[in-house]
Amino acid sequence: MALKRDIAVLHGLPLFGLLEDEALRLIAFAAEARVYAPGDILFRAGEPADGGYVVTSGRIALDAGDGREAVVVGPGTLLGELALIVETERPATAIVRESASVLRVTRNVFRRVMEEFPGSAARLHDAIVERSQQTAHRLEGIRRRFAAIDGGRA
Repeated sequence: MALKRDIAVLHGLPLFGLLEDEALRLIAFAAEARVYAPGDILFRAGEPADGGYVVTSGRIALDAGDGREAVVVGPGTLLGELALIVETERPATAIVRESASVLRVTRNVFRRVMEEFPGSAARLHDAIVERSQQTAHRLEGIRRRFAAIDGGRA
């Protein structure tokens, strides 16, 4: 029963929703289910990130350590999406605010599943390309606005 629930949770996330059902099943089966108490720390800003965490229950605060108010996330959130694909560092510290359950998916598991399911990997690739193009377009718009404000010097 827990496996079906985990598959359903993964399927509801944009990144995992791109994957074939059998690929999701393998990821859910290989994921580590973890339970945390309030005050527990999932990871700290600056630490190497070797995978992602899917929040299945509870609340987790993400504190970037820059003085801004922490962002609080709950069920259905994927923390560390980029870490599933490439080596990176955690941009924030994740502190449990309310007892939480998560599924931890390592980069190694994710990569192995992508190797076994090239159709899923292709859909993921296409989605990443599209998101990158959208980001580049938004950044160009911001650059133009700054250039207009700055008298065209940007």
